[in-house]
Amino acid sequence: MREEGIGVDRYAIIDVEGKQLRVEPGRFHDIRRFTYNLNLWGINTKLSINRVLLIRDGSNIHIGSPWLVNAVIKGRILHNCFKEKLTIRKIPHNKKTLRIRGYKENMIRLTIDSIDFHCKNVGSR
Repeated sequence: MREEGIGVDRYAIIDVEGKQLRVEPGRFHDIRRFTYNLNLWGINTKLSINRVLLIRDGSNIHIGSPWLVNAVIKGRILHNCFKEKLTIRKIPHNKKTLRIRGYKENMIRLTIDSIDFHCKNVGSR
């Protein structure tokens, strides 16, 4: 049985570094490390994201063009993390050698505290 007010009823779609990300209050998300230096900000630093494309609150859906004007997503940086290693295997033409290269992408894990719209708190825990 599902509790009222918890679940997929409240979410927002935000724009982070050109990628669209669906966020929900109380959950953590991994995003690609953006231009800000994590050493300057540190862990547990509060963030506010203004580039909100869509907010859903129950049956109410608010869509921006391109962004919603009075919408703010508030969250905190939890820690720095890495994505799984991406391996690139290449066999050059007419050679019997295998070249393997790979890298791990830097990610930032953040948690969403609340979704604010029109100075009204839409979803928080």
